[in-house]
Amino acid sequence: MIEVTNFNGDTFTLNALYIERIQSFPDTTITLTNGRKLVVKETEQTVVDLVNRYYQQIGLQGWQKEAGDEDEC
Repeated sequence: MIEVTNFNGDTFTLNALYIERIQSFPDTTITLTNGRKLVVKETEQTVVDLVNRYYQQIGLQGWQKEAGDEDEC
């Protein structure tokens, strides 16, 4: 889960596993897998960093490289 801020200043927690796309229009827009769009105050890079940190915390980041290494042996 990541914490982001909407434009009225309220923070909310978002399950990063449901993020399909992050774009800047110039406002940062997060598109979820269900098609819903959220506009947040954080920059696109900040959201990407939060998502990457979350993936590391739950053990998802890096597993693809490890699996690829096993296949090459």
